[in-house]
Amino acid sequence: MLLAINIGNTNISFALFKGQKIKAYRDTPLRDYSKSILSRVLSGNKISAALICSVVPGLSGKLIKDTRSLTGIKALVIGKDIRVPIKTVYQYSQLGVDRQVNIYAANRIYQPPVIIVSCGTALTIDVISKDMLHLGGLIIPGLQLSLTALNLGTAQLPSIKLEPPAGILGKNTKTSMLNGVVLGTSASVSSLVKKIMLKTGAKTKVIGTGGGISLVNKFVPEIKTIDKQVTLKGIALIYENANKND
Repeated sequence: MLLAINIGNTNISFALFKGQKIKAYRDTPLRDYSKSILSRVLSGNKISAALICSVVPGLSGKLIKDTRSLTGIKALVIGKDIRVPIKTVYQYSQLGVDRQVNIYAANRIYQPPVIIVSCGTALTIDVISKDMLHLGGLIIPGLQLSLTALNLGTAQLPSIKLEPPAGILGKNTKTSMLNGVVLGTSASVSSLVKKIMLKTGAKTKVIGTGGGISLVNKFVPEIKTIDKQVTLKGIALIYENANKND
């Protein structure tokens, strides 16, 4: 059984895979992680390997240490121990490992052309041609990051938590901020996706993922499929591919 770990800027996701089937799953805020949480994820299951996708290098070492302590197995890190085999025009060294994994997963799970909209701390859009070539992408501030910027960059706008918008026009400062960020970001994503599809074709699949995608997708009709576990699935596929090439 494979332990797949996805360390993002806000959350850590865990999954136990038997082949390509998820047998257990847990998502926890980064700030709340502890060794006991990993222990509960494992829940007595014996694993044969562990693979980490991380955009927080400082935390990767702790997960490697905790995994070895609980299982006796050294977790491998994607990008350090295993290279993601994708074709891209992007400068590979600057392409985030989470985006690499999502691109690989989309190529294996969904028939390209594909657009991946990942709504996390940052919102990224990645585009794959029908020939499985990554054509590049975009990075814009995520929803909570935008709200935080409004608070920190102004004298009077408050710090608020991310919630679904109510209507279009806000009736107070809080709802004006929420509606502006969620609806404004969604409109931007929808417009960008439409422009990209002029290049990739009307049959392009648009996949939504990331913790904030449920707040965006209802306002982006181009997103037809939600797959919040696409990164974890990609980790399992990359492990499978690496073993085939051994």
